[in-house]
Amino acid sequence: MANATAEFRIEQQRKLTGAFPGPKSQELAARRSQVISAGVSSTLPVYVEDADGGIILDVDGNQIIDMGAGIAVTTVGASHPKVAAAVAAQTQRFNHTCFMITPYEGYVELAEKIIKLSPGDHEKRVAFFNSGSEAVENAVKVARLATGRSAVVAFDHAYHGRTNLTMGLTAKAAPYKKGMGPTAPEIYRMPMSYPFREENPNISGKEAAERAILSMEKQIGGDEIAAIVIEPIQGEGGFIVPAEGFLPRIAEWAKEKGIVFVADEVQSGFCRTGAWFASEHEGVVPDIMTMAKGIAGGLPLSGIVGRADLLDAVHPGGLGGTYGGNPVAVAAALATLEVMEEEGLSERARVIEKKFFDALLPLQKEVQTIGDVRGRGAMLAIEFVKAGGKEPDADLTKKIAADCLAEGVLILTCGTFGNVIRLLPPLVMTDALVDDALSVLTDVIRKNS
Repeated sequence: MANATAEFRIEQQRKLTGAFPGPKSQELAARRSQVISAGVSSTLPVYVEDADGGIILDVDGNQIIDMGAGIAVTTVGASHPKVAAAVAAQTQRFNHTCFMITPYEGYVELAEKIIKLSPGDHEKRVAFFNSGSEAVENAVKVARLATGRSAVVAFDHAYHGRTNLTMGLTAKAAPYKKGMGPTAPEIYRMPMSYPFREENPNISGKEAAERAILSMEKQIGGDEIAAIVIEPIQGEGGFIVPAEGFLPRIAEWAKEKGIVFVADEVQSGFCRTGAWFASEHEGVVPDIMTMAKGIAGGLPLSGIVGRADLLDAVHPGGLGGTYGGNPVAVAAALATLEVMEEEGLSERARVIEKKFFDALLPLQKEVQTIGDVRGRGAMLAIEFVKAGGKEPDADLTKKIAADCLAEGVLILTCGTFGNVIRLLPPLVMTDALVDDALSVLTDVIRKNS
């Protein structure tokens, strides 16, 4: 069992000291209001002092169960000793040279590792950047250059980032792009497979794919599309798992038409769904895959891995960035991947998945406000509705998240309609903490339903 012998600096137990937020957090909030842009918001009203395993320790001594992992980033915990040691060792050697100026072995070693872990046994190439948005932007750049086409397809409920191009790919207007346009041109949006909200509840994944394909053919033309960009499991849009057969058929059609199939695995990658990458669940092999978040144990790093003929079509200097593949972040990533392998974190994600469904599926039958329970591995969601139907209930969702936080459990919300609770615990979280968090969550749902 992953974490059966793990040792943590912070006691892995939920504790509240009293006032929440406490006086030190309130003081920091007052200071923040004078210097930080109002456009940068935070979920928690408390300020972190330390974090380890599945616990966030705030400046007032509260110990909060972390069911968000920094939005799927701290998969191996916020301060895993092996990652911390790798970072410390690298900072004693050099923090930066810029790989485009003076290259270093770590970048090459990490690329070799990613090639082995990513789906498909074809020849691949890798490039590293800083954020998920950068990875998506560069995947689109590669696809456009390699195909000579300009159109890019994204899907309903998608989230791909906040930069100009990626906010155009992102479906939800507020808060990600409201008032910030115009966005990049030649972006087209297609219907997603969303089993819970399909008008025809019996539609298969393949049929949903054919619906999207027909729209692409009629609205754009298959021979005009450079790339199809899709999250194998949608993140911010609501942790939507498309019906079985949807992704393989879209990928198959893309191949037929010479379209670059880009799997955005920024949130779903690196053991999060019970496999190294979510694409693997249905045997999909992307032409290009984007990655970030869980790759480097909390340090900023992202990348793309894809067919060698696509990435090598780019002229020298066409990809890169001053900090892309920073040596400290690369060292953290190599250690993070080692931890994931040694501690069997894909298996651990599947254990967490079972605990989640065992707790929530019976509750779904008990209360009328849970519309859907879904997810894979430790990328899990509950969609809340008005009792007796499918009307989204965002207010209830916010109330449940707030009540959980008041009990010392950090819960994140998401969804196009703001009515989805998402669970993204660090995969090193102990069974006791997972059970405690689920107990709090189920109690809060009962009280509010």
